[in-house]
Amino acid sequence: MREFSLPALYEVPADGNLTDIVRRNAAQHPDVAVIARKVGGSWQDVTATTFLAEVRAAAKGMIAAGVQPGDRVGLMSRTRYEWTLLDFAIWSAGAVTVPVYETSSPEQVAWILGDSGATACFVELGTHAQAVESVRDRLPALKNVWEIEAGAVAELDRLGRDVTDETVEERSSFAKADDPATIVYTSGTTGRPKGCVLTHRSFFAECGNIVERLRPLFRTGECSVLLFLPLAHVFGRLVQIAPMMAPIKLGCLPDIKNLTDELAAFRPTLILGVPRVFEKVYNSARAKAQADGKGKIFDKAADTAIAYSRALDTPSGPPLGLKIKHKVFDKLVYGKLRAVLGGRGEYAISGGAPLGERLGHFFRGIGFSVLEGYGLTESCAATAFNPWDRQKIGTVGQPLPGSVIRIADDGEVLLHGEHLFKEYWNNPAATAEALTDGWFHTGDIGTLDEDGYLRITGRKKEILVTAGGKNVAPAVIEDRIRAHALVAECMVVGDGRPFVGALVTLDEEFLGRWCAEHGKPAGSTPASLSEDPDLLAAIQSAIDDGNSAVSKAESVRKFRILPAQFTEESGHLTPSLKLKRNVVAKDYAHEIEAIYAK
Repeated sequence: MREFSLPALYEVPADGNLTDIVRRNAAQHPDVAVIARKVGGSWQDVTATTFLAEVRAAAKGMIAAGVQPGDRVGLMSRTRYEWTLLDFAIWSAGAVTVPVYETSSPEQVAWILGDSGATACFVELGTHAQAVESVRDRLPALKNVWEIEAGAVAELDRLGRDVTDETVEERSSFAKADDPATIVYTSGTTGRPKGCVLTHRSFFAECGNIVERLRPLFRTGECSVLLFLPLAHVFGRLVQIAPMMAPIKLGCLPDIKNLTDELAAFRPTLILGVPRVFEKVYNSARAKAQADGKGKIFDKAADTAIAYSRALDTPSGPPLGLKIKHKVFDKLVYGKLRAVLGGRGEYAISGGAPLGERLGHFFRGIGFSVLEGYGLTESCAATAFNPWDRQKIGTVGQPLPGSVIRIADDGEVLLHGEHLFKEYWNNPAATAEALTDGWFHTGDIGTLDEDGYLRITGRKKEILVTAGGKNVAPAVIEDRIRAHALVAECMVVGDGRPFVGALVTLDEEFLGRWCAEHGKPAGSTPASLSEDPDLLAAIQSAIDDGNSAVSKAESVRKFRILPAQFTEESGHLTPSLKLKRNVVAKDYAHEIEAIYAK
């Protein structure tokens, strides 16, 4: 199939904007908890009425400080209650939010705030304020910088005391559906980040149709979501706005160091995350079982869950014997795993990278379906996702209702719909290259099946061509290799080379456990173990699993273990954890050459 679409389930209000959500919730669900914040280590509910009042108070402060309609306002912070509060307050002041990753360098801060022409900026910490101050001379439009931890919200409340409710209502109604809501800067894997202009229409079309298609997952007064993704990433914004539209309760978590404890405390019914989160849940559970001497039981339970899930897709369903084994393991293993995930949820939504079929079947088999989706900043997050009632594991689902997916002659995935971005800020040449007659060229390669389910098979710019002329899409094999508990990252190489190779980094958390189980010295590093035969055999097993998914010509023949993980700080990952392949290739050129040395 070359093209597939679904009818819209939600009609975007012609003259509305995202502030309408907050006012509607207060009017229709005044006492419903729409958001929760951490106070003294405990979760405290905030009703729709209280949230609206706090949003208005913050907006009044911005208006009093001189923020004008259409102004761009930076927001540099970890995910927390104040991020969401200020986001809606910025819109209520008639302005446009410009998110900045809290891990950004001063150079990145200068580029984003300078390119967007931000007139004000919120930061979370003193270190963030220092980063902005260090490049202040390059930001002529910037007038105000408020620090959240230094009392920014209270200061806005004080500043805005003389601003009337009528003024805020007027400002809240300033933006229309096709006006910019936010400028989200792309990851910048191949150069300067581009500012993606997403309108209020984009978010309405995106979140409204997702909520309607997944309505059983968004029941007001019953369901809840714990947000731990960075809100500077468009997927995080989706996780913030969709619950508000439903509305269901949203909890904001600054980091995932104690994620399992927070899941147990908040007990969400729905989790939205990236594949690495679900990989960690699986790998941690398996490692704990092995440490407790129950590794074989866990592995049998995992195999049973996967077999059970696969059988659900057959006409006859799981046979009786498999059902009995599944029921036994549900009491012994699966129930405990669901408890780790909060104990109340049955569904999660995963995006940002491929999940992998085995992991998808594992989670569905334990009674916690991970619905995989696909999207980009330019598509306001998800442009395809698996419906709760018609999941096809191994695909990223059907198009967002109201949108179209087309496969071009060269296999590129093209998108059309109200959810698409308006333009790249200050970059008409890039906009013209990406948008043709309303169709967005994603740069991804994919296929559509007879039911309109999309599979992503690679990136146009990342296709390797070996010396033998074989085209290789790295994503397929990399994702399989990275699923191994010991592997943090994998980058396939081989462009113009006689065969395919791979650079592998180790997950330092699991390396310590592996060393203890295999009698290796405590404190061993990837560098000290790079030639260890047991470690090489373990990584080879991951390589073999990856190779099983591709043809012999596409399989990895040789690999090298690198001495350190790829990080944002090292310059090898973007803030959204995408590989900067050109940087890795340059910095580890000698390791790549070693793969092909005779």
